[in-house]
Amino acid sequence: MTSVRPAPAPVTRKPSPPGSGSLTKTQRRLGRDWRLAALFLAPTAVLVGGLVLLPIARSVVTSTTERHGQDSVFVGLDNYLALASDEQFRTGVLNSFVFTAYAEVFKVVLGLSAALLLHHRRRGRSVLAGLLLLPWVVPTVVTAFSWRSLLDPIFGSVNMLLTQSGIGPLLVTLNLVDSWPAGWLSDPSLAMPSVILVNVWKGVPFFTVAFLAGLKAIPAEQYEAATVDGASPFQRFIHVTLPGLRHVMTVTVTLSSIWTFNNFDLIWLLTQGGPGDATAPYVLVAYTKAILQLQYGAGAAVTLVMLPVVGALVFVLVRLLRRDGDSTPRRRAGIGQAGPVRKALPWVIAAVVTGLLAWASPHIFWKAAVVLGVLLLIVAAVGWVVTALQGWGRRRASSVASGLGSALGLAGLLLFVLIPLYWIVVTAFKTEGQIVMHTRDLWPTPWTLQQFGDLFTTKPFGRWYLNTILVSAASTAVALVFAALAGYALARLRFRGAQGFTVTVLLTYVMPGALLFIPLYQLLIGARLTDSLWSLVLTYPTFTLPFATWLLTGYFSSIPVELEEAALVDGCSRIQAFGRVVLPLAKPGLLAVALFTLTNAWNEFLFAFVFITKDEYKTLPVGMQSMIIGDVVPQGQLAAASLLVSIPVVVMYAFGQRFLTEGLTAGAVKG
Repeated sequence: MTSVRPAPAPVTRKPSPPGSGSLTKTQRRLGRDWRLAALFLAPTAVLVGGLVLLPIARSVVTSTTERHGQDSVFVGLDNYLALASDEQFRTGVLNSFVFTAYAEVFKVVLGLSAALLLHHRRRGRSVLAGLLLLPWVVPTVVTAFSWRSLLDPIFGSVNMLLTQSGIGPLLVTLNLVDSWPAGWLSDPSLAMPSVILVNVWKGVPFFTVAFLAGLKAIPAEQYEAATVDGASPFQRFIHVTLPGLRHVMTVTVTLSSIWTFNNFDLIWLLTQGGPGDATAPYVLVAYTKAILQLQYGAGAAVTLVMLPVVGALVFVLVRLLRRDGDSTPRRRAGIGQAGPVRKALPWVIAAVVTGLLAWASPHIFWKAAVVLGVLLLIVAAVGWVVTALQGWGRRRASSVASGLGSALGLAGLLLFVLIPLYWIVVTAFKTEGQIVMHTRDLWPTPWTLQQFGDLFTTKPFGRWYLNTILVSAASTAVALVFAALAGYALARLRFRGAQGFTVTVLLTYVMPGALLFIPLYQLLIGARLTDSLWSLVLTYPTFTLPFATWLLTGYFSSIPVELEEAALVDGCSRIQAFGRVVLPLAKPGLLAVALFTLTNAWNEFLFAFVFITKDEYKTLPVGMQSMIIGDVVPQGQLAAASLLVSIPVVVMYAFGQRFLTEGLTAGAVKG
């Protein structure tokens, strides 16, 4: 799952508490609190160093070797040089760039549209926001299964609806599809657009939440001043809204680009990289070489050669998150000279990227251009009507037109979001006969629990469920304890190297799993921990602990230091003050971290897919994927499994929404 990863507040250093006394020579050199900091940071440092940094270093060494039988032979840079003539690698890299670029464009457009519609709505906003959040909450395996079923060329509802409405034949006339009914996931010209569509469906909630937070931070006085100056709604959007969202938008797109560029699970579950290599990203190429062909060196070279791309995105992200939100006098002084360049640069970059996309994927470019054009024309038409009515003095009519346009926009978004989820629910309660013979029924007749019974009697689903609970709970407990200690040390304690440790946490926080799964797989083979739940308990904190540490650092910084100083004056030690004062006050942040880490572990696919092969040790995402054998897809059982997998996550988010909001608000960077 593409889960939300907010950026915590910068680490702030508070003055020394009363009674700190004079500092020793060692304390002056290493920092006043270096002993306690070393104690608190040791668990996180050992885990991050042993399971992230050392595996990356090992991956570099592995990339210079080639396997011959049971031995690895040093070959220098041969694996890297071979990639230059590797057609599969070139296709994978191009697919990753195309997939990321188009997905981010549509996520920005739809996420911003949803945020604007919700921001201006007074009634039912929380309910609508919760509904729009569902694609982000449901596991990726559920997303892939539901969309695979909807896009089925024969039994899928998408082709059925497009045929009945007459849109399908029109798509053939417009040359947007080659034939009808369309093979959305089997046609090489349609597979990538279809995968992009599903990724957009999954990722729009993240952008909506981020943009909603950014819109709330824009002062209302700016809109009022623009209105007084006679600015139209479109002008207010261009000159107030977009500049106000610039920082949030840049951070959100950068983070999402890192995750999308390194996506594996969604593409594998939808198409397994097919047809041919039409949708295979570079991560799948690395998986094929390392895991299927046992050429670890070649697979490691594939992931490492793409590291500069990820590194550039991480560098941009670090610069953005460390930048102060307020303009300094130095920046103001340079506006007159650099302003035109800064204004022109985004348009130049957009033009270059557009040209490259049109050259690299012309069949996708024109499809995307048509869809975006239609969306923009609808928005422009509504805006023109509202503006014209206001200009004619018909404020009531303009208000009605604006409300009607917003209602239609929200209705369209809700249909886009809820139809795949509705399909899962109704399919789970159909009989096998209804699914096979009446797949187009919109309602089960009659309702039945047959699929749930078959799921538990014919598949080890109960075992998969228990495995997922155990692994998720254990990895969450490890992340929560270690992150609470490290986050407190980074937020409160004074010691040399705090900034470097914080940056290291940030780097591991955005480090893609694609870079780690090969060296971790080798490490687990050496320790004989593959096909064991311990392999997942040990490796899951590599992506949950950095996030938890980063978020709690920001949350601990938001707690008034005076409360802790009062406890120290009353005779408490630093550890006692941490346990008795800080932790109880950090309850919302701890619950937010627990919720995120638990759902991330619950939904994880890549590590479980690579490290586990035996049925008795599989987790839910991998187990559900193994239920599909060739062209045989047990739709009813998969729908029942999807419902059972999603319900716990939805319930957790429903009950933990208040703590989640409070925890993220305190730990997030204000743009």
